Amino acid sequence: MARVVVKVGSSSLSSAGGGLDAERVDALVDALAAARGRGDEIVLVSSGAIAAGLAPLGLSRRPRDLATQQAAASVGQGALIARYAERFSQHGLVVGQVLLTADDVTRRSHYRNAFQTFARLLDLGVVPVVNENDTVATSEIRFGDNDRLAALVSHLVHADRLVLLSDVDGLYDGDPSLEGTSLVPDVRGEADLAALDIVRPSASAIGTGGMVTKVEAARIATGAGIPVLLTSAANAAAALSGEVVGTTFHATGRRRPTRLLWLAHASTAKGRVHLDAGAVRALTLRKASLLPAGITGVGGTFSAGDPIDMVGPDDVVIARGIVNYDSAELPALLGRSTHELAAELGAEYEREVVHRDDLMLV
Repeated sequence: MARVVVKVGSSSLSSAGGGLDAERVDALVDALAAARGRGDEIVLVSSGAIAAGLAPLGLSRRPRDLATQQAAASVGQGALIARYAERFSQHGLVVGQVLLTADDVTRRSHYRNAFQTFARLLDLGVVPVVNENDTVATSEIRFGDNDRLAALVSHLVHADRLVLLSDVDGLYDGDPSLEGTSLVPDVRGEADLAALDIVRPSASAIGTGGMVTKVEAARIATGAGIPVLLTSAANAAAALSGEVVGTTFHATGRRRPTRLLWLAHASTAKGRVHLDAGAVRALTLRKASLLPAGITGVGGTFSAGDPIDMVGPDDVVIARGIVNYDSAELPALLGRSTHELAAELGAEYEREVVHRDDLMLV
């Protein structure tokens, strides 16, 4: 038995007119149900809420403004999950809707709760259907068309593999619409990607993710020890049954805390702190936490819990981490020891600016 996370993009679920294509959804569900019948546990990360909301709202294509995207997601999410529930029920399977934002896989308390929810759903035989919480998300709505989210969910649920279903049948060494290009069957590391032209947007008017986001998702997952298969939604049944299709990205690393994967691959820094040479050595050589004594300056506006960059004296970013102070608090603390701060301001100030467990060297 394997635990498999399957991600499907909007373009693979949508009709030419932009609405939800019931036949495509049904074909995907049939392939997933067959895998469940073989004993695999399935977590489905599904785009398509915005696409499903276009037709009911009379929109011909994906809107550009965030408010209309969120309105379409609000209308479409119900239609999408209802279709999944109806089709899975024909196979005797129950689905559970899980709507996530980046916070749910990075902030410790949210992460713990998300993990426990997934674990219980899978124990009960439920097929979790995951999407970003597009109705209330802000910058997260452009997280990568769920590709990066799928990689983080794979890590969160301790998946054995990740299957990315797209509108192309794998990674090519050039534009797949041109003659002379070939499918790349295996990627074992960065060297295999170096000569490839992957900076191409999606050809779909519905989805937002292109090959770049899929390769980035593969980096996140494989860097955490999870192999990735990239192929088309039409090949879903073959991919899930173990047939050789698409492109396999082989695992390159080992499991790491999910919030650190997010920091390295999916977060946007809200600000930065400038460090002296001693603090740089402490972070890079001793793997220490960042303390106020080693900070020489603060840039940007951020709150406790936000990701920030840590910059050395040469103005090069050396690390990213989750900060424990607001930007307005920090200037008064710079260059001072935590013991001194605790004695003057109270015990709550005897804490790290960024704890080493919430820090990722870059």
